[in-house]
Amino acid sequence: MPKSNLFPSTLLAVAGVFALAACSPQSAGPVSAPPPAAVPETIAIAVGPCFGFCPVYDVRVAPAGSVTFEGQRHTAVLGVKEREAGEKTYRALAEALAPFRPADGTTARVECDAAISDTSSYTITWTDAAGRTTTATHQRGCSGGPGQALDGVLKNLPERLGIEGWAAQVTRPGVSRG
Repeated sequence: MPKSNLFPSTLLAVAGVFALAACSPQSAGPVSAPPPAAVPETIAIAVGPCFGFCPVYDVRVAPAGSVTFEGQRHTAVLGVKEREAGEKTYRALAEALAPFRPADGTTARVECDAAISDTSSYTITWTDAAGRTTTATHQRGCSGGPGQALDGVLKNLPERLGIEGWAAQVTRPGVSRG
């Protein structure tokens, strides 16, 4: 049986590991991984009917800034239109809506001191990469409370997303209100 050279090669491998370890930076305490970066979510806003001829539409904004609009009733554009608004627009919208976002995976109504009952309703849905949704509902026309602040954010939503021409109110013959 031939003699093995296992000992010298094992010794060289162990010495190599120690040499590499000596070159690595040393820390005073345990190393912790950085916190995971927040994964942007798609934000969808459904604007519901009112007692009159209010525009009814859905709009979805992706983290990269693509905007998908679907006019359903009383809008200048019926059907689907798309545009690019940019990542900056997405971030600004996400930041403006953040105070009204419920806990992850839940649905909650945005509190309102008193609301006018025949105004548009809003459903704001955040969808993460895994498909989990978080939803806030709101009745426009709040006289106070968090809902009044949300009204301010939603008032300029079409202009903010560049869809004001598509979402503009149009009354068509034969189409009922509400």
